[in-house]
Amino acid sequence: MTDHIVILGGGTGGAVLANDLADRLDAELEADEVRVTLVNDGPDHVYKPVWLYVPFGEREPADGRRPLDELIDDRIDLRIDRVTDIDTDSQRLRMRDNTSLSYDYLVLATGSTLAPEEIPGLAEGGHNYYSESGAETLREELLSFTEGHLVLSVIGTPHMCPAAPLEFVFMADDWFRKRGLREDVEITYTYPIQRVHGNPHIAEWARPIMDDRDINVETFFNAETVDPEANRITSMEGTDIDYDLLVGIPPHRGVDLIEDAGLGDGGWVDVDKHTLEAENAENVYAIGDTAETGVPNAGSVAHYQAGVVGRRLASDIRDRPATATYEGKTLCFVETGMDSASFVEFDYENPPSPVPPSEKIHWAKLAYNESYWLTARGLL
Repeated sequence: MTDHIVILGGGTGGAVLANDLADRLDAELEADEVRVTLVNDGPDHVYKPVWLYVPFGEREPADGRRPLDELIDDRIDLRIDRVTDIDTDSQRLRMRDNTSLSYDYLVLATGSTLAPEEIPGLAEGGHNYYSESGAETLREELLSFTEGHLVLSVIGTPHMCPAAPLEFVFMADDWFRKRGLREDVEITYTYPIQRVHGNPHIAEWARPIMDDRDINVETFFNAETVDPEANRITSMEGTDIDYDLLVGIPPHRGVDLIEDAGLGDGGWVDVDKHTLEAENAENVYAIGDTAETGVPNAGSVAHYQAGVVGRRLASDIRDRPATATYEGKTLCFVETGMDSASFVEFDYENPPSPVPPSEKIHWAKLAYNESYWLTARGLL
């Protein structure tokens, strides 16, 4: 009997896991004892961190895109298709053409989607760099923005790459200073709780930098509406902020498939945070943004979780006890300007402690961005 592992989603977690299994289960794949299928609804793999640099003219969207069939090992069955239903009782997926795909093990790596429509006026009055089109449009706005009030409002939490909003205002501040425009550009950063970041240690590190650079801060600001005609964003707490350019971090949601299958609310899968096994279904795992673990929605998280699930699946296939666990390991570079960055590493037990920013770390981040494709191929 051939065991069938299906991975749903071809982002960082899905791609790394597919290539990990190709190497880890090489003998079983060769003997036709196991089959691995990766299902993605488009032909490309996208490295989303590139989008942060697009508005500043430092990267093009194409720099973060590669065809999946160039990244995924030939031993993996790559299927470009859309799943419309997950039946965890029969262990079967229904596809958009009404065909079905059965599995013995299912790994959900479906990531995050943007839901700006949840905030009235946000789609019409705000910009974002959390999508390819959004980053390109924001670039055009920034290039012509020489004076006025730039507001970065963190609306959706949790969201992809929790450090990116801080990075954006740090980079914008430096970008305008280098162009001699900072005196004419006011920058305001808003966050929905009473600090500038969800993690108190990162917030404690970031706030003095913001104060030193005259970046205005509005905490406990939960955006409720945006008025595109008046150029005003209003919070649930009753605070109004007028803007000339609004950059919003939109609400994030998982895919509807997850909730429809009873695996978790909002498109996030309820999992054991160490084993990454779904709590509401047998033989189902979730990794990356899809997994409700409490750790940041970051690419490094998906990478480490993919390795854990790969080891656990290999143990199951070989009828051995699965002992690999995820301990919350997270790595993150944090740009603090156009040519400086910090770095944090933490896990479930050890809190982050950002290192002093330096040009060397900035270049290390850019080097990793270039070498990311080795990570996606399972080589790094």
